[in-house]
Amino acid sequence: MMGNKAEPREMTAVDRDAVAKTKRKLRRTLVYIILILFTIVNAYPIFWMIMNAFKTSQDFSLNPFGLPAQWVFENFQDAWVTANIGTFFFNSVLVGAAAVLISIFSGALAAYFLSRFEFRGKKFIYGFLVIGLLIPIHATLVPMYILMQNLGILNTYWALIFPYVAFNLPITVFLLTSFMSSFPKEMEESAIMDGCGVFRIFWSIILPMTRPAIATAVIINFINNWNEFAFALVLISDEALQTLPLGLANFAGAYTTNYPAQMAGLTLVLVPTIIFYLLMEKQIVEGMTQGAVKG
Repeated sequence: MMGNKAEPREMTAVDRDAVAKTKRKLRRTLVYIILILFTIVNAYPIFWMIMNAFKTSQDFSLNPFGLPAQWVFENFQDAWVTANIGTFFFNSVLVGAAAVLISIFSGALAAYFLSRFEFRGKKFIYGFLVIGLLIPIHATLVPMYILMQNLGILNTYWALIFPYVAFNLPITVFLLTSFMSSFPKEMEESAIMDGCGVFRIFWSIILPMTRPAIATAVIINFINNWNEFAFALVLISDEALQTLPLGLANFAGAYTTNYPAQMAGLTLVLVPTIIFYLLMEKQIVEGMTQGAVKG
């Protein structure tokens, strides 16, 4: 005789809640593991660079992936002198800040009219600006050199500021136009009824509301300008006007390279970028949160 088979018990609401909580915990744990691995992959090169900045050349050659056998702080002094970081730092800040201010202001103004007004040729102008994202900037290096030479501004700060503005403008317009398009039209209608003009609305209403997107655009522009090497190498030959990436190239000699001092120089150059990002972190997180809610 066959025994009676036990009938499966129907899940209660409590059981379903327990299963759902378990699934959520597993998903959360998996997400945390992926994020931790992603953080390690991205943070390890920075940690490796800082660690090797305190080694001697011999220690670096024998043990490039271990801790320093002897902590050498003189590498930072050598890096400061060899890379002429004092002068080159000032040049990088001046050129980068000027290019960021011009590209952000002009990009925000263009994005305002493209996102809030309807006029003939609007799509063509927007497409013309955004298509700049597809242009490889270094393919324009030779034409840019000839243009700057014809304008008579070769070997000046403007020789770097103008290209930096031109190549950062497409991403700036793209980000700000997308963000401004989500604002309700009723705000402007109320402001017009109160007597505000077009530029007053832009400056007092639209621009403050766009701060999270502007913070993102500022960081992208700043990092691009701060790390740019090719244009600075070709368009600037006067050592008094050169930027930090060119100074870091001084560590590479004809036959040898002082890697620990170069790592120290890279560490010094990295510090302003981290500080700048930390100062803008609140606006970036706010922009991502608002984008998630609006999207």
